[in-house]
Amino acid sequence: MRRPRALVLPTLPESALARLGEIADLTEVPARPNLGFTDEQLADLVIETGATVLITDGDQVRESVLGLHLDVVATMGPPASVDLELAAERGVTVLHAAERDPEAVAELTLALLFAVSRNIVSADREVRRGRVYHGRVPPAQRHRGRRLTGRTIGIVGLGRVGRALRWRCEGLGMRVIVCDPFVPEATHPLPALLEEADVVSLHVPLTEETRGFFGYTEFGAMRPGAIYLNTSRGALHDLKALVEALRWGQVGGAGLDHFEGEWLDRAHPLIRLPNVVLTPRLGEATGESREELAETLVDDIARFLRGEEPAHAYVQATA
Repeated sequence: MRRPRALVLPTLPESALARLGEIADLTEVPARPNLGFTDEQLADLVIETGATVLITDGDQVRESVLGLHLDVVATMGPPASVDLELAAERGVTVLHAAERDPEAVAELTLALLFAVSRNIVSADREVRRGRVYHGRVPPAQRHRGRRLTGRTIGIVGLGRVGRALRWRCEGLGMRVIVCDPFVPEATHPLPALLEEADVVSLHVPLTEETRGFFGYTEFGAMRPGAIYLNTSRGALHDLKALVEALRWGQVGGAGLDHFEGEWLDRAHPLIRLPNVVLTPRLGEATGESREELAETLVDDIARFLRGEEPAHAYVQATA
């Protein structure tokens, strides 16, 4: 029986690649666009390599790719760029790595909170430019921040990341309040949380119901000067509403790790706001997270190739 060929687009840890090489012939792509391949570009690669297994991370997998002879598409993370409905119609199984690494995402959320509340990025920039003592205002006054101990943080969404963040914030001496209609232990409905919280942190899955749910009304209901954090998905909030709330001071600062399409144009008004810290999807960007996700994905690919049921399938093709 002919061995399957796997087309590997993201950079995987050596241990995961070695295991994958035991069950399939590998073709790695050394030069991959920063934002991933388009559907047409990827279709050409699949045809050229004769791949039946595709491992991707943010590349477009739609009509052109799914019209080929693929057996399985495996994604490093949620398959937002895969046409799941079409994959089901074409009989292509879609696998994904296990749930997000809650500890890593919670740690980055805290990092953004510290960076915003203590003006770390702007202070670092002044030190590097040798402009710490320019002007008449001393740095301790110019970069004066806010102490977090005793402040109230409102966590919207008490899933695995929300819970990982909760105990960390409690350890900092913060008061934690929670909004989640699906969790009995949640303490507040959203309007009450926004009214009380000095920091609001979003940890909600992206669905049709939650897309853009945080907008003008929600930002307007926050305590004046409160900090807003989003390490979940950029599409959860109305970015224009956030920019306006930051400009007129209703929101005192923001830390964002995601944008729609994971891209922010250099001309976007958010770029020019000094009270915002921006990171490019770094929530799970740790060596430990990457290794765990890759090993999980390879485990499922191996199950699929053995004819067994995968543990993490968005789309399970039926015979």
